[in-house]
Amino acid sequence: MTKLYPNLVAAVVEALSSIFQEGYYADKVIERLLKSNPKWGSRDRAFLAESVYEIVRWYRLLYEIKGEEPQNQADWLRIFGIWWIVKGEQLPDWDEFKTLHPKVILEKYKTLQDTRKIRESIPDWLDERGAAELGEPWDPILHALNEPAQVVLRANLLKTRGLDLQKQLQQEGIDTKLLDKAALLVTKRKNLFATKAFREGWFEVQDFSSQLVAPFLEVEPGMRVIDACAGGGGKSLHLAALMLDKGRIISMDTEGWKLNELRKRARRAGTSIIETRTIDNTKVIKRLEGSADRVLLDVPCSGLGVLRRNPDAKWKLSPEFLDNVQKTQYEILLSYSRMCKPGG
Repeated sequence: MTKLYPNLVAAVVEALSSIFQEGYYADKVIERLLKSNPKWGSRDRAFLAESVYEIVRWYRLLYEIKGEEPQNQADWLRIFGIWWIVKGEQLPDWDEFKTLHPKVILEKYKTLQDTRKIRESIPDWLDERGAAELGEPWDPILHALNEPAQVVLRANLLKTRGLDLQKQLQQEGIDTKLLDKAALLVTKRKNLFATKAFREGWFEVQDFSSQLVAPFLEVEPGMRVIDACAGGGGKSLHLAALMLDKGRIISMDTEGWKLNELRKRARRAGTSIIETRTIDNTKVIKRLEGSADRVLLDVPCSGLGVLRRNPDAKWKLSPEFLDNVQKTQYEILLSYSRMCKPGG
């Protein structure tokens, strides 16, 4: 039986209240709590993050078991207790949990498995929209979106190879599995960012699906490439490696602070061909019309594709927001694609 500590459970409750009652993002709430409790050990920190993310992920299922959505701290404690029971653990003999009966909770949990939107814990409108747009594949896709995200690394081919990176990380106590010559799935980890391999720029953390994008552009050394929605620059850095750091990459974004992070990452990665530009007016795009061999448009998304990593997004989205995102995507594709040379 895993032992529960009142201060950690209280921190989880505080986090959940901040996320659902005050509208804060889960990752920021967790980051704040960890910074304000520097004496917590690695197990305590892991307990907080895992508990918060899992309860956020299964929020609807848990409150349906409870019978109503939580409104106050006592309600959130009961939600925590329900989650603890559902995951197969035994609750301590605390007054806060006296009204929770494991047999009743588990029976209701079993009954609710027949309703997809409750079983997979999503809002009604999102289930209806997903089913209408995707049809039969919606079931397995929805189920997959509730699986916690795996940590995948991309070996920086300007400095190393996947197998060499794997050996270096193993020496530092981090086990990985090669997915291809440059992608490594982390199977046992410590702090990745404290490793020599990270400091030397041997890898970036990048989802495997994201790693499939840059090769699709079929870039070659010497090309002029524009990454027009670069963000933090993961794909720009990948493109630089594929181009053997020869040519030119213009990485652009409407948020200048994201490009500041890209410049730091580029220095660590050892690439010199990335130039950053903030899109602060329409002239920035117009000046580049017909100038690029390739243009990468990772247009602003709804957030649905990263629910495994940010499960709170599904409780903050709305149909109107998705409609606006689709409109924005169309406008960006129409305007930004003009930067590509004819036939590029």
